[in-house]
Amino acid sequence: MKHNIKVNRTAQYYTLGNLEAPKSIWFVLHGYGYSAKYFIKKFEPILTDNILVVAPEGLSKFYLNGVNGRVGASWMTKENREEEIDDYIDFLNRLYAVIIGDNSNVKINIVGFSQGGATASRWLANGNIKCANFILWASFFPEDMEIKSIANNTNTFVLYGDDDEYITEDWAEKQEQIIQQSNIKYQLIKFKGKHDIPADVLKENSLIYNW
Repeated sequence: MKHNIKVNRTAQYYTLGNLEAPKSIWFVLHGYGYSAKYFIKKFEPILTDNILVVAPEGLSKFYLNGVNGRVGASWMTKENREEEIDDYIDFLNRLYAVIIGDNSNVKINIVGFSQGGATASRWLANGNIKCANFILWASFFPEDMEIKSIANNTNTFVLYGDDDEYITEDWAEKQEQIIQQSNIKYQLIKFKGKHDIPADVLKENSLIYNW
């Protein structure tokens, strides 16, 4: 017979930029198998004196090859699915409170890459947090989520590469139809590239859409 028990544990996150008085804070959620300390480096190209980038790391860790060497992280699996979702939303809410503090006027951008996109979507829908720009990168909303729960004052962007090995055109079209039916504000951006966050695409769109 399966049982669950709540325990205390230590979560980790990494930062880049202005910790003291940022005008814009980016919460960036990595994909499957990444570690936050490497994933956060993808956002160095947009860093300015007014920006803080925060990269939380998934609570589940594993060796990427064999039983030693480099370690990656995952946000969840199909095992204990609901409990893992509750755990990472609780972690992200606590992190948000620590980072934001009394700085209620700061602009918040949330980026979810690949597996981190589903994580960020559920957090935004259930975490009671403020977000100016929600950026789903190489990812789409999870099928079990009410997309219309995204706040009307949040701008949503969906980006993916034309050579992304995980996204087919048919699947992308179906996802776009689902988003359209939800009546949220969104912008679909397709770029030349694979399953990644190219620096030039990040910088260009950050300027165009004032992220």
